Amino acid sequence: MEHRRSQPAAVACILLAALLPAPAGERIADKPFLQEVHEGHPLGVDPGANDARAVALDSTGSVWVATRAGLYRLAPGETGWSRPTSAQEATSPADRNGPAFDLSSDADGVVWAGAWNGVWRGKGSRVEKLPGIEAPVAAICAAGKVVFAAGPDGLWEIAADRVTSKPLPCSRNVRAILPSADGGLWLATAMGLHLERPGGALKLQTGDSGFSTDVRGIAFARDGFLWSAGLGGIVVYNDAGRFQAQPTPAVGLPSSDARCVAPGLDGRMWVGTAIGLACFDGRTWSLRHSKRWLVDDDVRDVAFGPDGTGWVATAGGVSALRQRRLTLAEKAEHYHRICAARHVREPGLVEKCRLRVPGDVSTWEPQDDDNDGQYTSMYLAMESFRFAVTKDPEARAAARRAFHALKFLQEVTGTRGFVARTVIPSTWTRMFDPNEAIGAAEWAERRVRDAREKRVELHWRPSKDGKWLWKGDTSSDEITGHMYGYLVYYDLAADGDERKLVSEQVDRVVGTIVDDGFALKDIDGAPTRWGMWAPEKLNGDPDWAPERGVNSVEILSYLKLAKHVTGDPKYEEHYRRLLRDHRYDLNVQRAKTLNPSWRTHIDDELLALAYPALCLHETDPELRTLYRQSLASWHAAVREEHSPYFDFTYAGLAGGDLSLDGAVEFLRDAPLDLVRWTIDNSRREDLRLVRSPELEHLQTSRLPPASERGVMRWDDNPWIAVQGDGGQTESDGVYWLLPYWMGRYHGLVGPPE
Repeated sequence: MEHRRSQPAAVACILLAALLPAPAGERIADKPFLQEVHEGHPLGVDPGANDARAVALDSTGSVWVATRAGLYRLAPGETGWSRPTSAQEATSPADRNGPAFDLSSDADGVVWAGAWNGVWRGKGSRVEKLPGIEAPVAAICAAGKVVFAAGPDGLWEIAADRVTSKPLPCSRNVRAILPSADGGLWLATAMGLHLERPGGALKLQTGDSGFSTDVRGIAFARDGFLWSAGLGGIVVYNDAGRFQAQPTPAVGLPSSDARCVAPGLDGRMWVGTAIGLACFDGRTWSLRHSKRWLVDDDVRDVAFGPDGTGWVATAGGVSALRQRRLTLAEKAEHYHRICAARHVREPGLVEKCRLRVPGDVSTWEPQDDDNDGQYTSMYLAMESFRFAVTKDPEARAAARRAFHALKFLQEVTGTRGFVARTVIPSTWTRMFDPNEAIGAAEWAERRVRDAREKRVELHWRPSKDGKWLWKGDTSSDEITGHMYGYLVYYDLAADGDERKLVSEQVDRVVGTIVDDGFALKDIDGAPTRWGMWAPEKLNGDPDWAPERGVNSVEILSYLKLAKHVTGDPKYEEHYRRLLRDHRYDLNVQRAKTLNPSWRTHIDDELLALAYPALCLHETDPELRTLYRQSLASWHAAVREEHSPYFDFTYAGLAGGDLSLDGAVEFLRDAPLDLVRWTIDNSRREDLRLVRSPELEHLQTSRLPPASERGVMRWDDNPWIAVQGDGGQTESDGVYWLLPYWMGRYHGLVGPPE
C-alpha cells in the first residue's frame, strides 16, 4: 500500500543505558527448532510428465512418481529424474511409459505401481510387469506380503506372484485401498467408502450418510483411526467403521476439496487439497501453499522418507518439504548472506532486488524503490544493533557504509538540507516511476481525486557530476526513516568522527525543515507531496487530519534527536513551542488512529521509527509519561499481530510484563525463502474476507502464521488476503534481521544455546 510515498561513544552509551527500561518478562532462549524448506522437483518436458498422481519411496531411498506419462525415479543424491528400465525384454517403452495412477511400497521396499496396462513393480532402476493383469489399475496397496489392486475391471490379490481375481464389492471407480485391522479391506470410491471384512460388508459415506460419496484418499492415523479425504473435507472412523469426527473448514481445515491424506512420521496428519497441503498437529491446522512451498497447489499424494522429508505429488510436478534444525542466530546468518549477496547496491543502498525469471535468484538485478532511503536506514539500525551485541567490526563497517549512502542522498541534491528519495546510476534506463508529462486533463483528474496532489513531472534529475540520477518529491516517511537510522547509529555504533558527521547531517536536514516552516521543500521551493509538519496544516487544514497525530510525533522526534546529537538549544525551543503553543501534546495522545478509513500500517511503522528518540532521550517526567502513554496506545492496536519489530520496539522502550512468545514464533516460522511469491489466502475456506482493520483492502478474518503469508515489510498490512508479486522480487531480509538484533540488544532474545 502506498500512503506517504510516490503514491502513496562511551558517554552516549552510558546515557542510553540509563534511559532504557528493564527488559520485558523473561528472555526468550534461542533453542534449536525445525525449519521447513521447500525444494521443487519438476519431472521434465515430456507431455504429462509433471501431471503427478502418486509418490512412494523404495528401500534404497529412491523416490518414485506415477504420472500421466508413466513412472519416474529420483535416486538418492541425484538431481534429475530418470525413467526406470524394464527387466523384461518383451516389454517396449510404450508399455512402460503409458499413464500410471497409484504407487505403494511393500515391507521389502519394493514399489508397486498401478498403471494403464496392469501392475508393475520396481526396485533400484528396474521395473517389471506382473503377468496376469491386463487392465487399468487405479489403486494399489502393499500389505505385508500381499498386494491388492483394483480398477474398473475388478479387484486382484497378489501373493508370491500369484494373481487371484475377485469381484469388486463396490463401485468400479476405486480411488484407494487399505487393509483393515481384522483382515478386510477399506475401499475408497467415487460412490462412497466401503469396508469389506470377514463378518460382512459395511457401506459408509453413502448418499444418505450426510457425507460426500466422492472419496479420493484414505489413511490410518497413529491412533488407528481411518481418515477419509473427499469432497466436503475429512471424515474419521474407528477400526469398526463408526464415525468419530469430521474436520471441515468450520473447525480449521483450509479447504473442503480434499484429494489425499497421509500420516507423517511425527504423528501429524497431512491432507492434500485443491489449494495446497494442509497439516493437522492435533490442535491446529496449517497450510503449505503457493510457489514458496509447492510447485503446484493441486496436491494429489504425499509420502514421507525416513528422514521426515515429505514428498508431494502435484499437478505441476513433485515438491520436497525438508526440515533443517536451526537456531535464530543461524537463521540470521542465512538472511544476512542473502542481503549481502544481492541487496546492497551502490552507493550502499539496501532494498529488494528484481528477478528476471520469477523465483530464480540467479537472475537477480538491482532495482530502485521510492523508499530506498527509509529501508536503508532500517538496515543501518539493524547493523548498529548487531555491532552493539557482537562488537563485530564488519557490522560497524556495514553500518558506516549505509550511513554514508544516506548522507549521499542529501549531498547529491546540491542543496543545504533537502534529501533525495533515492539515486540510481545515470546509465540505468529502467527505473520505478520515470519522468512523465502530465496534460491539463490528466492533472485535473488527479486533483479531483486528491486536492493535495502535487504536480511533479520531473521525477529524476542528474547529479552535478553526471554519474547519478536522483529522485525528489521526498516523503515524510523517508525523513523519519533517516532519523531513526541516525539515532541508532549515533548511540550504538558510530565512533567519534562518525558521530560528528551524524550530528552535522541531522543539523542540516532538521535545520532546513525548521527554517522552511516545518515543511520539506523540494528544489522548486514548494513542499513535497507528503513532507509537512507545520501547525497550520496539521491542526488547521482538514485535508491533513489523517496525518495530524503521526506527523506531530515525527517532527517532535526529529527535534529531540537534533538536540541530542548537536546540543543546539534552538531545537529544544522549537520542540517545546510545538508542544505548548500548538498543542502537539494533544496530537501525540491521539497519534494512533483506529478510524478504519484513515488507519494504515504505514503509520504503525512510522510511529515505531519515531518513538525511540522521544522515549530514550526525553528526561522531563511529564513528557516521558505522555510518550509512554502514546506508545502504549499504539502498541495496543498492533499487539495481536505479534510483529517482532513492533513488540520488541515496545518492550525495549516501555519494559514491563509483555509476552513475546508470538513475536519469537514469527521469527522461527518466517520462511527462509525471501522470494516474494504471491500468497493467496482468499481461496481458503477456513478464513472469511473482511474490511478490517483497514477499509482499503480485502483482509482475512484471522491472521495466518508467518509461513502462510507473504514476505513482510512492517509498513505492509499483514491481514491482506492476497500478498506478493508472483516471485518477481526478493526481499532483503531486513524486516526479520532488524527485530532480531533489536531483540538481542534489549535482552529479549538470548544468544544461541
